[in-house]
Amino acid sequence: MDPTAKIDYIEIPARDIAASKRFFTELFGWTFTDYGDGYTSFDDGRLTGGFYAAERAASVESGSVLVVFYVGDLEESEARVRDLGGTITRPIFSFPGGRRFHFADPSGNEFAVWSE
Repeated sequence: MDPTAKIDYIEIPARDIAASKRFFTELFGWTFTDYGDGYTSFDDGRLTGGFYAAERAASVESGSVLVVFYVGDLEESEARVRDLGGTITRPIFSFPGGRRFHFADPSGNEFAVWSE
């Protein structure tokens, strides 16, 4: 296997880049670098990516890739998503290997959070 063949960067649509930045800064402590009004890059400490201005949102229903985060305290994360203006789209449920929930960020993109 080629050791360089790893996911290196992801790009996510955002109806409101400023709201996405606030949300993920508060939720996960991400840092951002702006590149004009229509793009910002993020660093989560392990992976980098960006938000680009777009009218559409990513969701499982529309066939999008689902980005899944890992946390130690699932209930706390679900409460923080709500407190920060996210929408729980699928409350905590069990699956083989753990439990998770799905949420939409302020731009309407669907994500999931899991824990053992």
